[in-house]
Amino acid sequence: MGEKRRKIKRVVLDTNVIVSALLFEGQSSALVGLWKQGKIIPLVSTETLKEIIRVLAYPKFDLREEEIKSIINEDILPYVETVKITREIKGISSDAADDIFLTCALNGKAEAIISGDTHLLSLKEFEGIPISKITEFLT
Repeated sequence: MGEKRRKIKRVVLDTNVIVSALLFEGQSSALVGLWKQGKIIPLVSTETLKEIIRVLAYPKFDLREEEIKSIINEDILPYVETVKITREIKGISSDAADDIFLTCALNGKAEAIISGDTHLLSLKEFEGIPISKITEFLT
């Protein structure tokens, strides 16, 4: 009998995807259900987690410090896997700020990178890891 296919996908979600999934209704919010049900394992590194916290603190989201801590401690940390970075990626994306996601994906053996960022999406894949929009990933 054939080997049972793994359903759980190890994924790197860029900051905007995570923030959209947590704060807004719509297609991206479906990702929260997937990670809470264990159907995907979001991978984070120290750098990507700092970036998420930084973006959640933007004035436009109007979140108090306690709300941000609650989101991190209740909606993110129990469900993610923290990746130890042993090989850093630099200069791949045309936006240097995106290299932290590529680094996280490579070190965490991600099966997909999900992004809305045109710099990352234009790469299409990185070291065999497909880079796709939320809509493509969900279908």
